Amino acid sequence: MALSDKKLNQLRRKITEGLRIQRDTSEPVPYMDSANVVGDVCSKQNHTIFARRGCGKTLLLHHSTTQLAKTKTRSVYLNCEDFKRHSFPNVLIEILDALFRELEKHLHGWFGRSKASKLVVQNIRAELASLRSKADVQDETLKATSTTGITDKVEAGVGGKLDFAQFNLSGSNSVQQTQQTERSFSLRSEKLKELDVWLPRLKEQVREVFERSSTVTAVFLQIDDLYHLKKSDQPFVIDYIHRLCKDLPLYFKIATLRHASSLYMDLDNQPIGAQERHDYQPINIDYTFADFPKTREQNRKILNEFGKAVGISAGDIGSLFKGAGFDRLVMAGGGVPRDTLSLFLEVLSTTQSEGNDKIGKDDVRLMSKSNFEKRIEELKQDSEGGEQDVLMRGIYVIREFCLSKGTNAFLVSEKSLQQNDNFRHLIYRLLDYRIIHSTASALTHKSQAGTFQGFVVDIGCYAHLRKLDGRFSELDVSADAAKDQLRSAPILDEGDFKSLFANAPANVEGALLADDPVEA
Repeated sequence: MALSDKKLNQLRRKITEGLRIQRDTSEPVPYMDSANVVGDVCSKQNHTIFARRGCGKTLLLHHSTTQLAKTKTRSVYLNCEDFKRHSFPNVLIEILDALFRELEKHLHGWFGRSKASKLVVQNIRAELASLRSKADVQDETLKATSTTGITDKVEAGVGGKLDFAQFNLSGSNSVQQTQQTERSFSLRSEKLKELDVWLPRLKEQVREVFERSSTVTAVFLQIDDLYHLKKSDQPFVIDYIHRLCKDLPLYFKIATLRHASSLYMDLDNQPIGAQERHDYQPINIDYTFADFPKTREQNRKILNEFGKAVGISAGDIGSLFKGAGFDRLVMAGGGVPRDTLSLFLEVLSTTQSEGNDKIGKDDVRLMSKSNFEKRIEELKQDSEGGEQDVLMRGIYVIREFCLSKGTNAFLVSEKSLQQNDNFRHLIYRLLDYRIIHSTASALTHKSQAGTFQGFVVDIGCYAHLRKLDGRFSELDVSADAAKDQLRSAPILDEGDFKSLFANAPANVEGALLADDPVEA
């Protein structure tokens, strides 16, 4: 390669260290604010940042904190992954305690050496410790007195759980979901009562702390990776956070996966949570194949920025690729910067070891399976039991459908997505896990009535299969004609999905990762 091994090794190390953003560490590269969202995130307004994993949600939160340094606003950060196995309402109590623990750490710097303020925060944390203990006792009592009605349910709406034994594409389980949620809420209401009674006094205590400060006039509550909390708990957690922030100089900044999150629900005409555009403003930082040129350029800017950090010019970064090599890298990464960079490191290493000068599309194709395998592992870690089986079978169904039609592209009727909760939830979960990638919405088909959403299945699902030569037509999402070609793509309807789902092999994962398709 034209670049020296020393420079390339520096680049590899810089990218490796920057793949995951850690708290209290310097930014590996500046946040690429192509959509001008940093100013929004730094404003005194509630926000929820939506994007798939690896798109820079955490980096955006940390970057916005650095931008607040010259203002009278400060931020408190916590990651919900730390609380993913905590029961409700203990998880809410733990989150509140983490927030006030952070405030306590910065009390002198932010609010001055006021003994009164320190005492207020200490009293708040003492109250939370007391509530945590009481919640445990109540929870044990409830477990002893209630053994049915709240487990083994399909929670495709608020709960968001897909159970294999109960999965049904013939219709939504809205009645069952409502009963499940009402039962769950009935149990929770007992445990939430003390927190609710305490809330007005808690807000008054927080107000006292701010009134004693001339240095800090507002605090942002940065709540990262909300999707790690149980989906049925999320609206209750956000409901309390939202009510705590209201009429106080507190503003929440949530970062999460859109389709793995439930921030709001209506329960017996009672709003629970925070409603989009009413209680918070959404910020979407995802880059999809619906606008591939924009997605490609965002990924190119990020890679170039890593190069710049180690003294490599944009031109030299570009010289590492040949032909459609970089386009294929972005496609294999699903447009997600972290996946694209991670795959780049693997392909670069392989290309170097083989003595090749540049990275081409075939080099990326050969390595795309490993990216797919990582996504499978990620899905398995985030899901449990029957839900995992449903998601794995869903991947198998879509892959087999595309192979049978000889293309990586497919359409889904927007009417089906609107009317069938389970079908919609499964498709969108696979979108969040980067197994399928969005290419268009509100698309018309050349021969079928209605509007459709367009998708392509991930390259890693099929690129390693040996028997596809001459039998598979790949839609190139980077091509100018891609949108028009997509209008002729096969339609995956509920009937096809149901048939393939029922006939999936027992070892679905083995079939997905085999070098040749496995007959069901």
